Amino acid sequence: MPTPILMPALSPTMEEGKLAKWHVKVGDKVKSGDVIAEIETDKATMEVEAVDEGVVADLVVAEGAEGVKVNAIIAQLRDEGEAYSPGPSPISANSKKDPLPQGERKANAVAKSVPSSSPLAGEGLFVPLQKKGEGQTPRLFASPLARRIATQRGVELTLIQGSGPHGRIIKSDIEGAPKGGVAKAPPPKTAPSAPVASIPSAIPDARLYFTKDTYEEIPHDSMRRTIAKRLATAKRDIPHFYLKIDCNIDTLLDVRKQINDKAPTEGAGVYKVSVNDFIVKAAALALIRVPGVNSSWTDTALLRHRHADVGVAVALDFGLITPIVFKAEEKSLAAISREVKDLAVRAKAKKLKPAEFEGGTFAISNLGMMGIRDFTAVINPPHSAILAVGAGEQRAIVKKGAIVVANMMTVQLSCDHRVIDGALGATWLEAFKAYLENPVTMLA
Repeated sequence: MPTPILMPALSPTMEEGKLAKWHVKVGDKVKSGDVIAEIETDKATMEVEAVDEGVVADLVVAEGAEGVKVNAIIAQLRDEGEAYSPGPSPISANSKKDPLPQGERKANAVAKSVPSSSPLAGEGLFVPLQKKGEGQTPRLFASPLARRIATQRGVELTLIQGSGPHGRIIKSDIEGAPKGGVAKAPPPKTAPSAPVASIPSAIPDARLYFTKDTYEEIPHDSMRRTIAKRLATAKRDIPHFYLKIDCNIDTLLDVRKQINDKAPTEGAGVYKVSVNDFIVKAAALALIRVPGVNSSWTDTALLRHRHADVGVAVALDFGLITPIVFKAEEKSLAAISREVKDLAVRAKAKKLKPAEFEGGTFAISNLGMMGIRDFTAVINPPHSAILAVGAGEQRAIVKKGAIVVANMMTVQLSCDHRVIDGALGATWLEAFKAYLENPVTMLA
């Protein structure tokens, strides 16, 4: 009896992945512990080891296939000498046969982008139509179902008045229309007593507004899909509020220069401390001093964390990842510097393990090196806050009644109001600012 090999769950939140590469072929012998494949998740590429012995009988999923669900069968093993008849050959990731005409295929693809909870889902997303030979005529909107029924009955859609949202032609409009004729206009709706803004629950697909030759279509990879899903959920479900403060970093820049001037320049202990390393350390110490911010929300309780595990956002080609500096409050600036650099290099190579970027208790997003003065960041669960860091720049400030020039940096804290109240968030920012403006206190 064949032994199935299943798509593994490489992290607690993984739902699907890409089978990036097979390391075996049909007929190969494998034993427990052999690397048989590479699986690509939204954040990392990891090797998969066999847990059974046998001969590879069938590669069910093709190399390069995306969206493979966790626990789906990806291959079959058989005992040596056992007869086995494999199923149909796996479809190549780059050769997808589609029996539908191009128009129907596009309509179906657009319709699938609408959530099932949307009022548009029942009829299908509206698709623009034009009269033949009239060039730039006003666009008409009709559901795929309505278009199909109209074709079967010989009804001219351009003569139909739609009764759906925004004049969309729906099934009932076609059923009451004579061939080639005009359907009766729906009875007018009673106007509300006061103007009410109509806000659609689903955003129409952008492809409805442009012709194919005016754009390039770049399919979403698993990372971009996950970012979109998680942050849309976070922004919708987490009640955000924001606190902003300016920090004087003159002393920090002086201390940084002194540390780097004395740092080793070669050997295993080489390091060069950045302003961001000071920010990570200051945030960690402030989280320990103000533990209410170092917490996570659950439906039954708050999780107050004993250590400051600080995530540092790293930009990748098609998204971002937040590798974590664990127990950052216990680490020196030099150790934080080396660790952040190593995490960033491995993140860009997609070589991080899920445990290195999933979880954490707080996050920092720094766009200062790109010249951004200040911005607003979206909280990444299970965190209850994220710090958006802007550029350090010279500004005129008032000091002891005189206008002087100082190096200032603006930071903004995004807070989950279920966990953090305004006064608590302000207390944390006050502690963070004190550490940053007096960096010697971080060296004790």
